[in-house]
Amino acid sequence: MKPEHHRLYRPSVLKEVLEAHGFSFTKSLGQNFLIDGNIINKIVRGAEITKEDNVLEIGTGIGTLTEELALRGKKVLAFEIDKGLEPILKDTLQDFSNIHIVFEDILKAEVKDIVTKEFGEEPFKVVANLPYYVTTPILGKLLEEDLNISSITVMVQKEVGQRMVAKPGSKDYGSLSVFIQFFTNPSIITKVPKTVFLPKPKVDSIVLRMDVKEPIIGIEKDKFFRIVKAAFSKRRKTIINALSTYGLPVDKREIRHALETSNIHEGRRGEELTVDEFIVLSINFPNIGT
Repeated sequence: MKPEHHRLYRPSVLKEVLEAHGFSFTKSLGQNFLIDGNIINKIVRGAEITKEDNVLEIGTGIGTLTEELALRGKKVLAFEIDKGLEPILKDTLQDFSNIHIVFEDILKAEVKDIVTKEFGEEPFKVVANLPYYVTTPILGKLLEEDLNISSITVMVQKEVGQRMVAKPGSKDYGSLSVFIQFFTNPSIITKVPKTVFLPKPKVDSIVLRMDVKEPIIGIEKDKFFRIVKAAFSKRRKTIINALSTYGLPVDKREIRHALETSNIHEGRRGEELTVDEFIVLSINFPNIGT
């Protein structure tokens, strides 16, 4: 395997590789490559990658993070949308036999089939420096597709990450917070300045680790998220008024009864409710169809 002085996060090595292959960044793909070994190590340590771990990576770049994951993990399956990086990755990761790269858009790929082929029934950890413009859709796909994920450690735009970990009653708490916290227990690993990327993005980043929860038995997820969306649709309104004016096929009397049964005061606002309170409310809420 590559000795320490070949580590891909070194700016001199990165620039040398890009120049040797005549690589040009594709702005539409949100390509920003990490050039700071301390951040790379914080990500991998935060994800607690060991020789027992299978890892799914999204967005390899030139293999900077991929290299570290392969050094510490059991097997790395990586998705990379830019096929133009294939010759670079064949060069930079040539010494590794435990990496398999799929050149596909993960949002369009049959992820479950590919993961099962690579990892079998074994659980895996997701580690990624996600392109900011597709952060939410990718996390949605990963969390909703019944994959055997134990944790997700990702770098995201700072403001988006703060919304994901936000607590009820705070200005950042919203439907994204509830979505992430319904499926996982998120925590912040480290903040990342925009200066550690090439090219430099316009915003700072944050690395989050999300430990995936056991599935909740007896809850209709579609119904749950429709209620959450309705509750946050008018932030200034009380929960009963937000739910009754959103267009759900239930009347105010039924909503009031569901709130009372759930021990939620109708004068509270949606952004004050915890994820657990939303779960109880959705269980007690009348059927709202699809």
